[in-house]
Amino acid sequence: MLRISVLAAAVAATMASSLALAQASAPTTREQIKAETRAANKAGQLAPAGQGGAPVTKSTSSGSTMTREDRKAATLQARKEGSLSPAGEAQKPDPAAAKQKSTKTRAERKAETVDARKKGELVPAGEGSPKK
Repeated sequence: MLRISVLAAAVAATMASSLALAQASAPTTREQIKAETRAANKAGQLAPAGQGGAPVTKSTSSGSTMTREDRKAATLQARKEGSLSPAGEAQKPDPAAAKQKSTKTRAERKAETVDARKKGELVPAGEGSPKK
């Protein structure tokens, strides 16, 4: 009998504490969550979408110091000098390769390409290196 009463008292104590905690932590409403999100966004504490990591703080700089015309003029000058970087992430401009003239005619290059296609040696677009 004593065991049953002790067990009943223990169960009652755990139930009472869990009920008290459930009442203390009422579910948040949609409006509360939206307000919290807006506040975090204003403070710059939201993580970026996608695979982003930690929250990014907002930049305090006011933008570029160059005007659009200045940027266009600098780009045209760099193009004339041949110092523009090619598109892509890891490519560096090679001035020697740009000045080098081809030793093959267009017909020879086309014939080599057709031959490589027949042998399956062409590199698929975006792959970067031939299959081994």
